[in-house]
Parts: sequence; structure tokens; C-alpha cells
Amino acid sequence: MSNQYTEKDLDFLLSPLAIRQSAEAIFELAKNGKTHFTYQPEKFDEVSDYVIDVIKDNYPTLDIPFHSRWGHFRVGGIHRVALLDEKLNAIGADKLEIARTKLDLVITSVLLDAGAGAEWKYHEISSQQYFNRSEGLGVASFYLFMNGQLSNDGSLSATAKGLQNLTKETLSDSFQVSMTNPLIGVEGRLSLLQNLGKTIEEKKTLFPGGRPGNLVDYLHTKYGKSFTGPQLLRAVLDGLGEIWPGRIKIAGVNLGDVWSYENVPGGLAAFHKLSQWMTYSLCEPLADAGFEIREAEKLTGLAEYRNGGLLLDLGLITLRDPLLQEKSHRPDSELIIEWRGLTIALLDRIGESVQKKLQKSPSDFPLAKVLEGGTWWAGRKAARAKRADSSPPLVIESDGTVF
Repeated sequence: MSNQYTEKDLDFLLSPLAIRQSAEAIFELAKNGKTHFTYQPEKFDEVSDYVIDVIKDNYPTLDIPFHSRWGHFRVGGIHRVALLDEKLNAIGADKLEIARTKLDLVITSVLLDAGAGAEWKYHEISSQQYFNRSEGLGVASFYLFMNGQLSNDGSLSATAKGLQNLTKETLSDSFQVSMTNPLIGVEGRLSLLQNLGKTIEEKKTLFPGGRPGNLVDYLHTKYGKSFTGPQLLRAVLDGLGEIWPGRIKIAGVNLGDVWSYENVPGGLAAFHKLSQWMTYSLCEPLADAGFEIREAEKLTGLAEYRNGGLLLDLGLITLRDPLLQEKSHRPDSELIIEWRGLTIALLDRIGESVQKKLQKSPSDFPLAKVLEGGTWWAGRKAARAKRADSSPPLVIESDGTVF
């Protein structure tokens, strides 16, 4: 496959343009009856209004942060990051070191944020509260980091050696995994963190100090204090592409969340879901450190089961064969690739509709705010209304590295 593609193709496949191109191609196929799904345009306004209602419930003032991991650290009304801020202030950390540390935390946390399954939950001792799914994973990963278990010396950091030496036992204990509290994909999560450690060690230009957070130093050296959302995504993809398990490679470069699907241009459908989730999650600490991130609106929605579930549960897309809802599906199956492509294409349209109805511009109210204020939570709300365990409408065989 590597002989068919040039470096220009590689640059394209590692950009939001590629994500939108394959998504639009899948949307056209769906409208022409050539996918597993049927598009129901008469439902569009209903879905858009549903999202706006959720936005107004969650954020009545419309003062919405970017969709990112940081919201999960505040679940239950507890500002956990204040604990981290106190410790960093106590040691007199400067703005760049604070950013490095917060990137250490959020990069590792995002990599641990694939679907947890319906049974797993995390019990936070200090608050005596239980959290499940993404929020539970966020809280568990926060304490894994705060307890120094991602560094080789117990410090408040993640280091190449600490990540490579992380064991399944440590990860399982930190996430309270047991026979009665099973977590999907523990091995997949562990391998991602161990691979992250190896990548950091090897890519000294991107991680000059041997920590995930040294991506700050790379960005500062390359761009100064201002860069675009797509440039930040490319840094994430260049820095972390090698950690993903054996997927498609071009010229020796692991493409990550890109899948073979012959019905789109070039035969490859790009999504970069976790990488964009991470990119959105880096914006807050980078902005706090004085960096300006422009053109964030050029990033796309996230092809994951909450956003995709919203479309299915509210009937904006329907399965041509309803029996497919009763089977489980691999991430590389045509059905899941099509579902994810439709999710990206329709999130763009929902985002534009929400912006118009709220009289906001794309730069003032980018898709990252529509996702955080509305679509993700709307997907969860719709799922809960349909299924007691608020599970996704399609059963996905997850290995802990995609959704």
C-alpha cells in the first residue's frame, strides 16, 4: 500500500480535510441508498432543536468550554484539578511547566478513555460518589496520575520510563477492576500507555524532555505562541501515531484511526476520533499558558457512539436492516465505518444549524462548543430514554483503543 501514496497523500490523510472528504462521500452514498443506513431529512430540524434544548439546559448563558477531557475531571460538581493547581503552585511551577504537567495528565487520560462497558464503575473515596463510563474513566485516570503512578520516580508527571513500566496490576488496581467490576479492554489501554512511553523515548524532537507534556516545547519551538487547530492536530498525530495497534501504514507511518473502505476516494476513511478529542483537550491548558489557537472550527466532530447514537436514536438515520441492531460489529466493519462517516457529516450540518438558530458565528461558537454543550449530552439523553443502561444503539466489539 505504501507505494501507492505520496507524502502529499499522507499530509492529507492526517488532516481534518480527509475526515470531511470521506464523511461527505459516505453521506452521498447513504442518500443514494448505497450504505447500511437511510437518511431521514424530515427529522433534521427535530434533532437540531433537541440539541439546542440540551445546550440551554446545560449552559443557559451559552458560555460553553470546548468539548474536552477537562469536563470529566469536574464531574459531580468537584473541581479536582484545583488539587493539581495547588501542588504546582506550591513548587513554584512557571506557566510552561504547568502546561507540561497538565498535558501529561490529559494526554494519558484521553488514551484511557475508550468505552468502559455498562458494568464498570469507579468509587471515589473522598466524595463517596460512584462514576461510570467516560466520567468514571476520567476520575480514575486523574488519581492514577496524581498518585505518581505514571512516572518512574513517583513525581507529578508522566515519563517515558514510568509509562513503559506500568503494569496491568497497577492499572487494574487504580481503576478498581475486579470480577464483579469488569472494565472492557484493560490490555488495550495498557498497551497504548506503554507504547506512548516508547514513542516519547524515540521521538526526541516532539518530546524533548521525555514526557508527553513536552509537546508544549515542540509547539513553542515550531510555531511560537500562535498556531491553528489543524496544526495542533497534526502535532498530536505525528507525536502519537505510532502508539496505535497494527493499522494501516503509508511510507512506514501508522495512520491511526483510518480504515479501508473502498467506496470513498482513495479507499480510506479517516476519523482520528481520539486524536481530535485529545487536540480539543489540549486547547485549555495551552490557552492558559498564553498560546493562541486559531481556526479551531476547522476541526471536525467526533465519530463516536454518543454523537452517532443521537442520530440513530432520534431517527435521523435508520438501519436498512433492523436485525443488524441485534448483532455485534467490529470497528473495521462497513456498518461501523458508515455510521461514523454519517456522524461526522451530520454533526457539521447540526453544528451549522445550531449556530444559525443561536445567531452565533462558527469562530465564536465552533463545533467544539456544540459538541460539549449539546450533541454528546443529547446522545446520552436519547440513549437513556431508549435503554435502561444508556448503552449505544449498536453493539461494538471494542478493544479499548477506538471508541
